[in-house]
Amino acid sequence: MKKARTTYSVAFKHDAANLVLNKGYTIQEACNAVGVEYTAMSRWVAQLKQEHGGITPTSKAMTPEQKRIQELEAKIKQIEWENDILKKASALLMQGSIKR
Repeated sequence: MKKARTTYSVAFKHDAANLVLNKGYTIQEACNAVGVEYTAMSRWVAQLKQEHGGITPTSKAMTPEQKRIQELEAKIKQIEWENDILKKASALLMQGSIKR
């Protein structure tokens, strides 16, 4: 029987990774302190390091700045999609008026 996969909040991941980056814990010490596996903690630490370096992650962001960037990128993607639909609709309408 498989163990149920535990999910952690973004705030929890951020706080746990901060133990390593800002409080001087080793990854193993932080794992023991918060009760997570080594691989998960090392992923969170690596992600937080990248976010502090200005790299937007593909998963949920931990820092407020990167969260905002992800929201804005999603908004841009939505607007581009809507513009594409409008362009296609305009082209279809133009084809119809040219045939008349």
